[in-house]
Order: sequence, then C-alpha cells, then structure tokens
Amino acid sequence: MVVSTSPDRPARSPGPGDSAPRPSRRTFSVEYKLAIVAEYENAANGEKGAILRREGLYSSHIIEWTRARDAGGLTRAGAAPSDRPRKSAEQVELEKLRRQNEKLTSELARTRMALDIMGKARALLEEISESAERDDPPTRS
Repeated sequence: MVVSTSPDRPARSPGPGDSAPRPSRRTFSVEYKLAIVAEYENAANGEKGAILRREGLYSSHIIEWTRARDAGGLTRAGAAPSDRPRKSAEQVELEKLRRQNEKLTSELARTRMALDIMGKARALLEEISESAERDDPPTRS
C-alpha cells in the first residue's frame, strides 16, 4: 500500500508498526492567500462555502488572511511584516540576563525569608527548652 502525504513529498509505504503516515502541516504562499481571499470576497453567498470545500479550507483561514491583508501583512512576497526593528545580539543577551537576574533575586529573597523563619523557630525552641529545664516538675502531695 503506497500512501502519498503531499505533492512535494515522495510516497512511502507504512512500516510494520506504522498504521498511517505522519501528517504534515500545510503552508500557503502569499499569492495563493491573496487569490483565495479575492475569489471568496467576489463570490456570491451560496458559492463561498463551495470555494472553502474545494480548497479544503475553513472560514477562519479567510478571516485571518483578510485581516493580515488589511494590516499589510500579505503585501510582501513571503516575508513577515516587521514594523519594529530587529534586536541586536547584545540586546537579546541583555534581556535574557535581566530575566535571569530577576529570577535569582526573587529566589534569594525567598531563601532569606526561609532562613529568617528557621532562625526564629530555633530561638523559640531554645527558649522552650530552657524554660523546661528551669521549671521543676510538680511534685505529688
């Protein structure tokens, strides 16, 4: 039995322990997305569902692609929109070190609090022990 996963992958036969091939996530080109959104928007209400069934898409795909197009995300050929400048390696490392510093600072505060509590507990136990040694047990009359 030969199973084909997608047109760009070669067909393979499932092995003895393989009941089905591993599915792969579909990717769509920017041109395809723009063409489908345009076709969907120009179609009559009864034909929109037929387009989705024909292409194997969900309405959420169209909504997402329309929003991306309106926001300017589907204008470049395959590139993701980058409105903000890229961070340099030093900036990335600095942010990582700051997060690590915050984590270690909070751990240190917890450790100091635990040591403070343990010290108070020790002092209380010593005080109880000393008071027990000073007090003679009551005698029976």
